[in-house]
Amino acid sequence: MKRLNCILKALADPTRVRIVALLHGRDELCVCEIVEALRLPQYNVSRHLRELKAAGLVAAYRQGRWMHYRVNPRLARADCSIAQALCARAKTEPTVRQDLRRLQCCLRPRVRRARHVVVAGETPALRAKERA
Repeated sequence: MKRLNCILKALADPTRVRIVALLHGRDELCVCEIVEALRLPQYNVSRHLRELKAAGLVAAYRQGRWMHYRVNPRLARADCSIAQALCARAKTEPTVRQDLRRLQCCLRPRVRRARHVVVAGETPALRAKERA
């Protein structure tokens, strides 16, 4: 029961629900992407992410200076069901739909950059030759 209370308390805040809705169904997001989508100060978003992490709802890792977050893959099935149901409901809210639109806009440059990544020793000409 203590675990359930911890999760419900974490999800009782509208900003944290918005964050979970952004993370739901994605591999991961950088804090800066979440900040841009929510249009909230970075320190505020980081504080909410810390609460979600303490509740076990999200997992994080550092890559250089950047913190990346995702829905915790080790989340118990019952806890995952709670988060999924909440996300489904949250995505009907205008604020969350707007957050998701802003997130898509800020992720487009990331997708374009990912297409131009060159692996060490690989050139675009070599890649084209391999495809042929």
